[in-house]
Amino acid sequence: MAQIFHPRSGLYAKLAWLVLLVAAVVGVAVWRSATGEPNREDEAVEQPVPFSHQHHVGEVGLDCRYCHGGVEKDAFAGIPPVSTCMTCHSQLFTDQPLLAPLVESWRSGVPLRWERVHDLPDFVYFDHSIHVAKGVGCVSCHGRVDRMPLMRREASLSMKWCLDCHRHPEEAVRPRDQVFALREPDPRDDRLGMALVDAYRIDRRRLTDCSVCHR
Repeated sequence: MAQIFHPRSGLYAKLAWLVLLVAAVVGVAVWRSATGEPNREDEAVEQPVPFSHQHHVGEVGLDCRYCHGGVEKDAFAGIPPVSTCMTCHSQLFTDQPLLAPLVESWRSGVPLRWERVHDLPDFVYFDHSIHVAKGVGCVSCHGRVDRMPLMRREASLSMKWCLDCHRHPEEAVRPRDQVFALREPDPRDDRLGMALVDAYRIDRRRLTDCSVCHR
């Protein structure tokens, strides 16, 4: 009687199922990364020093650019060096236990290791400077930091969340002199948003191209 199947057909079938399983696992991981919400949303992130944006921004009135000096010209907004902190804290509250890691870093020259709160996957390209130049306010992505005793991520940073904004930029843009103002955009101000999209030459047709965020 002639043999219908190759002697190794069982092995080939198992390999095929293994390839399909691996592809499915990878596909689910990519899908979750693209559409799901990253971990730690709306949860405070433990830091070497419990820096309070509520105090420094909401009460003291520091401008975002005082600490995040690269936000207008670089892709990364920047994390302030200890020397920036010590501008005030070389005189104020220097002996407080909570600030001990800061003082020790200043004395030793070993920088503090801050934990990223808004951390995108490596395959996503994001540039702070272009968003600021196009009138996207800090509050649109970071929320009301002036009300956060400890910094937390308010937005999901999912692909869907980014695309919603790229499809409707008029809901996020504002006059450039208001980019660093800590107030929510007025949802009733659609005409201003549409006018600013035109004034800033925001090309809606390209905002959803894959190459905008994946390079």
